Amino acid sequence: MQILLVEDDRRISSFVVKGLEEMGHQVILVESAEAAREWINVDSLDIIVLDIMLPGIDGIQFTKTIRYRKNHIPILILSALGEIEDKVEALESGADDYLVKPFSFKELVSRIKALVRRDNYKNISKDSSVEIRDLKVDLERYEVHKNGKNIDLSPKEFKLFKYLIENRNKTLSRTAILQAVWGIDFDNNTNVVDVYVSYLRGKVDDGSETSIIKTVKGVGYMLTTD
Repeated sequence: MQILLVEDDRRISSFVVKGLEEMGHQVILVESAEAAREWINVDSLDIIVLDIMLPGIDGIQFTKTIRYRKNHIPILILSALGEIEDKVEALESGADDYLVKPFSFKELVSRIKALVRRDNYKNISKDSSVEIRDLKVDLERYEVHKNGKNIDLSPKEFKLFKYLIENRNKTLSRTAILQAVWGIDFDNNTNVVDVYVSYLRGKVDDGSETSIIKTVKGVGYMLTTD
């Protein structure tokens, strides 16, 4: 794999680079988001491993910039901040996973492999275009059209919509949605799923009783195609 590591702590970057290169991976090391800009559109790049606390532009803002440019390369955040609010903020900004410092090298490698494997699987698409009623969704281009008009979804809204589409006509619990879309494997009494479903409904539904995103009382949600 070709990995872009954005980390200004040389103690951490040295052992990460050494370990990954010993495994045969190619690592591009930069110490700031500004220096990383020239690398994010390199076709051979597989993943970005990104520290939050960087000089200048921090990791959260850099992630938002990457996603705003419609670049969907996997991003693994590294941070000494371990509170649930910090994780949610990073994941909502468009990151795919979050690893708290200090971490074991073995877990880092496992997370990297999982994200790249998921991204590769996602890109092997038999038919990236899905039609549901008056909606046409291109899962590869991250585009949604309603009656021929483009609907602008945020990266997290699209990830949620894609997950619902991939599991259409199935009831999905809030916990399952949290894990798949935000990478959080417990509820923690957060209402982020309900908030984002509301955002999504406002953009893809017509507000009638024939809404494609159904609420399953006491459980979660289901995207219906009937």
